[in-house]
Amino acid sequence: MTMPTNASAAAHALPDVTASDSTLRRFLHGLPGVDAVGLEARATSLGTRSIKTTAKAYAIDLAISMVDLTTLEGADTPGKVRALGAKAVHPDPTDRTTPATAAVCVYPDMVATAKEAVAGSTVKVASVATAFPAGRAPLGVKLADVREAVAAGADEIDMVIDRGAFLAGNYMKVYDEIVAVKEACGAARLKVIFETGELSTYDNIRRASWLGMLGGADFIKTSTGKVAVNATPANTLLMLEAVRDFRTQTGIQVGVKPAGGIRTSKDAIKFLVLVNETAGEDWLDNHWFRFGASSLLNDLLMQRQKLATGRYSGPDYVTVD
Repeated sequence: MTMPTNASAAAHALPDVTASDSTLRRFLHGLPGVDAVGLEARATSLGTRSIKTTAKAYAIDLAISMVDLTTLEGADTPGKVRALGAKAVHPDPTDRTTPATAAVCVYPDMVATAKEAVAGSTVKVASVATAFPAGRAPLGVKLADVREAVAAGADEIDMVIDRGAFLAGNYMKVYDEIVAVKEACGAARLKVIFETGELSTYDNIRRASWLGMLGGADFIKTSTGKVAVNATPANTLLMLEAVRDFRTQTGIQVGVKPAGGIRTSKDAIKFLVLVNETAGEDWLDNHWFRFGASSLLNDLLMQRQKLATGRYSGPDYVTVD
């Protein structure tokens, strides 16, 4: 079920929260403080859950279907993006029962190439924008970045917040930028990236999560994958709690995307357990949960083949992206 996910709906559900900088600050700083020890202990505990073989096979296919297969390098070429698109559509060409990935994520200038590569499939094209990864550009430049990506065919936009403004306490500036970017997206879905590794505290991650959702995010996303600390079970758990509580208060469902550092099937399954136990089954779908990853897919494919044949293939079983 698709629910409304826009700033006007959130503003209607939480009247006056974004009426001024002072009311927004009061709301964000009024959110419950995060018990860091308890949060990390719960994330660790959930990560130890064992999964039976039949459930593991289902979880691996689910994880594959949730991958945003990503290439965000200065050396990206049209050929590399076309190859990545082909892999997203048919991750294992030797087994057409393998699900397609959720999306291919590229820079704006590669959107048209990616769109052509996945044409006729269910795979979406996501584009980073708003001066990714630093987000240090005037708003007009950021909006032009978004509009060009959407015009080229992007189905989804991954924006970065102005972490400098956020850390300086200028929440209204961050909120206004999210609202403006959401408007520029048109029909494209918006993922709002916090760069959790730069936000310093769990309290800041909770505040950023609510700020993003109030601004109209369709997804909240941990990281760019370009800093030392990216997605962790603890920061993802915190964001899952936020989307769960936001839906309880507003009726609006928002997705979550951990990105960066998730490389193995074991890691991915731990995150799926977090989703199920925290937000619930409604989020166990690629419309509401994604993995931002490049190397994860290869391990998922090798583990899938092992479950099917009893043998663990070498790395030559999969393509090197």
